Amino acid sequence: MEFATIPIMSSEPNKKVVTRFAPSPTGFLHVGGARTALFNWAYARANGGEFILRIEDTDKARSTPEATKAIIKDMQWLGLDWDQGPDPDADDPYANQIGDRGPYFQSQRSGLYDDAVKKLFEKGRAYYCFKTAEELDALRKAARAAKKPYQYDPADMLALNADKDALQARLDAGDEHVVRFKMPDHDVAVNDEILGEVVVQQAELEDFIIVKKDGGPTFHLANVVDDAAMGVTLVMRAQEHLNNTPKHVALFEALGLEKPRFAHIPLIFNSDGSKMSKRDKAKVARQAAKDAKLESVDGIDGQLFADFLAKKNDELPVALVIAKQLDLVLPEIDVADFRDSGYLPEVLDNYLSLLGWSPGNDVERFGPNPLSFLKENFTLDRIGKSAAKFDRDKLAKFNTEAVVMLPVDDFAARLKAHLAAHYPEYDDLVANDAHFKAFCEGYQERSRSLDEPAKGGRFFVCSDDEIVYDFTPKGIKKAMMKNDGEGFVMLERLVEAFGDLPEEGFGNAAHDWMAKTAEAESLNMGKIAQPIRVAVSSGTVTPPIDATLNILGKARTLTRFKNCIAVKPA
Repeated sequence: MEFATIPIMSSEPNKKVVTRFAPSPTGFLHVGGARTALFNWAYARANGGEFILRIEDTDKARSTPEATKAIIKDMQWLGLDWDQGPDPDADDPYANQIGDRGPYFQSQRSGLYDDAVKKLFEKGRAYYCFKTAEELDALRKAARAAKKPYQYDPADMLALNADKDALQARLDAGDEHVVRFKMPDHDVAVNDEILGEVVVQQAELEDFIIVKKDGGPTFHLANVVDDAAMGVTLVMRAQEHLNNTPKHVALFEALGLEKPRFAHIPLIFNSDGSKMSKRDKAKVARQAAKDAKLESVDGIDGQLFADFLAKKNDELPVALVIAKQLDLVLPEIDVADFRDSGYLPEVLDNYLSLLGWSPGNDVERFGPNPLSFLKENFTLDRIGKSAAKFDRDKLAKFNTEAVVMLPVDDFAARLKAHLAAHYPEYDDLVANDAHFKAFCEGYQERSRSLDEPAKGGRFFVCSDDEIVYDFTPKGIKKAMMKNDGEGFVMLERLVEAFGDLPEEGFGNAAHDWMAKTAEAESLNMGKIAQPIRVAVSSGTVTPPIDATLNILGKARTLTRFKNCIAVKPA
C-alpha cells in the first residue's frame, strides 16, 4: 500500500514565513480564536514574516458584516495587526483591503473555487452526489442498529457519474446535489509540528463534500485553495481541526499545490474540564431560568424560549435577556466580554499566550508589552500537546496586578474611555476634572478591573432616592445598630456639624472635623467614618471619606444622612 507523508521542516530559511487567521464572521471573536490569532501573529512576527487576516464567510446564512467588523475591532483591541486582509481603518472592510493576494473575503473568491473544482473533475477526483439528507440519515441509523461505524459508500454515485447520459439527465432536471472529493486509495500521514506524525488509514478516509447544495464551496475546498493562493507556509490552528487536515492534505496533492506545514495547538477547557464554548452562556442562563422558574421573558417569543429551556437551541439573545431580567452575570467567553468587563488587552494577550505555550523558566508575566515579548520569544517548540485550562481566578489576579501598576494618568485615560463606552451616567462626574481625579485615586488600588470602579461607585451618580438601605448585613449592622444604634446617633450629630461646613472643599473640611473630634473624644475614626459610608453609599466600602464627600458635595451628603436616619429600624 502506498504511504503518503509530508516532509517536516523546523525552519524556512529560504522562504518568507506566512501565517493566517481565518475566522468565520458568524458571531463575536471567541477567546480560543483570539489565542489562535495571537499565536499565528507571534510566529510571523518572530520570524520576520507576514500575518494574514482572511474572512471565511462562505456560510451565507450566518455570516454578517457586523460580525466581521466586530472581529476586526476585537483584534485591534488586542493589538494584533496584519499585513494582508481587510483594511482595519476602512468604514467598509469588504471594499477596502490591503495586500496583493486578495480579495480576503471568501465570498469574493468564487472564481478560484470554481476553477479548482473543474480541475478536480478533469483529474477524476470530484463527482456529483445526489443522495438526500434523509437517505444518508437512514444509512447512519442502519449502521448504528447493526452496531457498525457508518462510512459513506460512493459506489453508486461513481457509477452514475460514469454514465454521462444519466448524469446529465439528472443535472438537467435540476435534481438537488453536492460535489464530493474522491479521497486517495492510500494512507495519509501528517507530520504535525506539535503532535508529530499523525496517520489516517485508507479504510478510514471518506469522500467529503467540497461544493454545497447552494453551489458554494465548503470550508475544506476554500481553505485549501486560499492557503495555496496566499502563499501560507504554516497553518496553525486548534486541535479540533486535526481531523480535517488529512482531507486538506489530499486536496493539496490532488490540485498539485504546495502544502504548507501544519501545527495543531491544544484546546482550551474550563477549569472543570469541560470545553470552553460559546454555549457556556446559554448553559448558565438556562439553569438560572429554571431555578427562578421563569415561564417567559420580555421580548422573546414563547416557543423560542421554551425551546431554549428544552436545550433545543442555545440562542445568545435569549441568554442575554434572561441575564438582564435576573440580574445575572454570564461567563466571559468572547474577547468583547472581557473588554466589556474591564480587562486590559495586554493582560488578556499575556494570559492567552500561556494557554498551551510557555517561554520557559517559569516566566508568566511578560512585562507591560506582552506582544513585544512574544515577538522576541515565540517558538513552536514551546507549544504543548495537552489541553489548557482557562483559570478565571488567575486571569483576574493578572488583571488586578496590572491595573494597580498602571501609571495614574494611563489608568485615568483607560477608565474614562471605559465609562464613556459603557456607563454614560458618569459623564458629568468625568467632566469635572477634580472629581474624576479623586474618583480615580480612590478606586485604582482597590480594583480588579476597569469595570469595578463603575459598579462600586454607582452611588456617586445615582439620585439620592435610589439609595436603598438594608441594615441586616453584618458590617452595616455593626456600624449602625451596635450599642443601641450609635451609628444613627453619630449621623444625627453629623447633620448638624457638617451643616456648618463650607461647600467649597467640603470633603476636606469634613475630614478635618472628623480627625479633630476623634482626637478630642478619643474616638476610633471608624466610629465616624463607617456611618458616613453607609449613609452615602448603603455599603461599608468607599474611597477615602474626604474624596467621597468632595465628589458628592455638601447638599447631597446631608440629604443622604437624613434619608438614612429616616429609615432607622424601630
